[in-house]
Amino acid sequence: MIINKEILQIGNPILRKIATEISDIDNPQIQTLIDDLILITKKNYGVGIAAPQIGKSCRLMIIASYPNIRYPDAPLMQPMAMINPRITNHSEEVVEAMEGCLSVKQKRGRVTRYRDITVEYLTRNGDYQRKEYNNFVARIIQHELDHLNGILFVDHVQDELINSEV
Repeated sequence: MIINKEILQIGNPILRKIATEISDIDNPQIQTLIDDLILITKKNYGVGIAAPQIGKSCRLMIIASYPNIRYPDAPLMQPMAMINPRITNHSEEVVEAMEGCLSVKQKRGRVTRYRDITVEYLTRNGDYQRKEYNNFVARIIQHELDHLNGILFVDHVQDELINSEV
């Protein structure tokens, strides 16, 4: 278990790489990585994390929304792994809201995202999923998918970043 693994911070070149697809979901290293990412997310009061944030440049992200100190109004959901995710459809409607990132400590900024998205991905068991997500969870998915494409939320911020305690 790598629960004490450091989360890479802005400036690390791995965060700017396009992550590679995962072909062997059953590989024990991938399954362990999923478990470790879930633990790291909870330990750091995150609502999601992508594998590149801990130095693993593969197309894996965890979505783990729950109310916490960073996002007190977040909806509660069980953590889930999305492997090789891609957005296949989105609403025309966009929503602007504050975002932060575990790789950009104590900074937040306003980011515009699609309100509704349809995502295709594989589960940790290799099952194909095609689901629609809305509002806050759609925002998390778009944020984490950006990490898989070498993009950080600061690239989307229209105004200045603000300092944040959490």
